[in-house]
Amino acid sequence: MAEYNSQTFRPLLTKLVQTPEYFGPEDLKEALNHLFAPDTLHPSQIGAFLTALHIHRVERRPESLAAAASVLREKALKAAVQDVEGDFVVDIVGTGGDGYNLFNVSTTAAVVAAGAGARVIKHGSRASTSSSGSADLLQSLECLFTAPTPGTAMPIPRVPFTFILAPHYHPALASIAPYRKALPFRTMFNVLGPLINPARPKGMVLGVAEPEIGSTFAHSLEEGGVERALVVCGFERLDEISCAGPTHVWELKDGKVTEKVVKPEDFGLPAHPLTAVGGGSPEENAATFKTLLTSGHNIPDKLIPVLDFVLMNASALLVVAGIAKDFKEGAALARESVTSGKAWEALSIFREAGRKAAESSS
Repeated sequence: MAEYNSQTFRPLLTKLVQTPEYFGPEDLKEALNHLFAPDTLHPSQIGAFLTALHIHRVERRPESLAAAASVLREKALKAAVQDVEGDFVVDIVGTGGDGYNLFNVSTTAAVVAAGAGARVIKHGSRASTSSSGSADLLQSLECLFTAPTPGTAMPIPRVPFTFILAPHYHPALASIAPYRKALPFRTMFNVLGPLINPARPKGMVLGVAEPEIGSTFAHSLEEGGVERALVVCGFERLDEISCAGPTHVWELKDGKVTEKVVKPEDFGLPAHPLTAVGGGSPEENAATFKTLLTSGHNIPDKLIPVLDFVLMNASALLVVAGIAKDFKEGAALARESVTSGKAWEALSIFREAGRKAAESSS
């Protein structure tokens, strides 16, 4: 086993600072193994490393993101997904950081797509840049998250929707959290979450808040083993498919990345201003979520913009999952999932499984 200490880290830091163009993926992996080794580096080395990655834009390279993701997956606690070979597992997630504080659309879209037949294993966390993260919303809906036991792969049952709480699986990230918080910029680790789902989904809808990194993420997903994906960024620099207007899309399919633009009308849906889909506290968003998914065809008019926002993003996930042939069919299937109660049933199955797991461990 390699020995990691502050002296063996110095040449790596020197190379990154002085000749960043030659700092490759293997260098980054070696540096990260130092970073995640307990009590190995001086805080000033950690700060210098994260800053140099950012300033020299090494963290923006597809191969860098893929290398960092591989290290974190290696150090993560494991998930044992039931029937993983037979199912095309998908996830929908955003990098965050768009500053809009909208309703939890990707989490809701994940549940809706699950109700329409997709096998969704969503990897998420609590809020960092908004009022309500995916975990906050689900906790407000009385969902419980079972932490895996170190050394034992966490069994993920074959149900339509499952949520994996990221901090339960990535203790390595917790060790550097204080240093990230002390820096005045978002680091590589702020955007790595979508690439390190322990369930290793084959398909993804991934939202980014900067169009400049859309292609980068699409190629990083491919390097990480994802087969089909839509990386999306609303023209407003929104890390979702926008309900207000056009959205940049980078499609990964058959090993190739192609760029295009989609609009609400491509889903057969009207546009709505982002002001109509604002988010609130986790409790407020949970109330909206429940109303959307339990009202059948009688959804209140004031929630129609939120519904359409959810349908667009759920449609994209259904296309990636191979269940819908195009966005209009995906939106129709998503709507049926909502109005029939199948989406709420998908959430209820996950919630009940969490309760049983909590009871068996107590």
